[in-house]
Amino acid sequence: MRKTGLAAATGLGSLVLLLAACGGSGSNTAAGSPTSVPAASSAASAASAPASSATAVATATKTGGKGSTASAKPHKSVAPLPSGGDQSIPPVGTTVMIVQKSAIGYVLAEANHQVVYTYSKDTKGGLPTCKGTCAETWIPATGTPQAGPADVFPANFGLVKGAGGVQQITYNGYPLYLLKGAKPLATTGNGMGGVWHVVPLSASNIHV
Repeated sequence: MRKTGLAAATGLGSLVLLLAACGGSGSNTAAGSPTSVPAASSAASAASAPASSATAVATATKTGGKGSTASAKPHKSVAPLPSGGDQSIPPVGTTVMIVQKSAIGYVLAEANHQVVYTYSKDTKGGLPTCKGTCAETWIPATGTPQAGPADVFPANFGLVKGAGGVQQITYNGYPLYLLKGAKPLATTGNGMGGVWHVVPLSASNIHV
């Protein structure tokens, strides 16, 4: 009888221990869960951080490091802009006149680097005298003259009625001409026939 009671007590104790063990195990799991999940999240965050950084660097590299748009290159026109601080493109019909450095020194030219000439048979303030076949080789410089933004000229520009009724540009009262077929920067017409001459200027006429 005593053995039976002892066995029962022993069995009951084992059952209690088993239940306690099960309860402890469940308690540990429940307690461990909140800690393990953030740990996994931290690991994932740590793993994703380098990826995010790499993505950011790649984006900055593609966009020049200035957000979603890269820096635009400044626009540049093909000819000098008008003087007076106006940075817009000159109106249609404007001929920008500049000081051009050439093989024989600084001379007057159009903004496309075509050197202009005067005709010694013309008189200051008078009408152009190069007409007919002369005007076929020596073309009147036309358009509304305007000084380049970096150029200061010692004389004034104007207009006069030229061959064929065109409005021909004048400088210091003398009509200006272009040599047909001449290359930009060329001064091959200077001294031609003893009557054609470039308009000499100097580096001091250029204000940077």
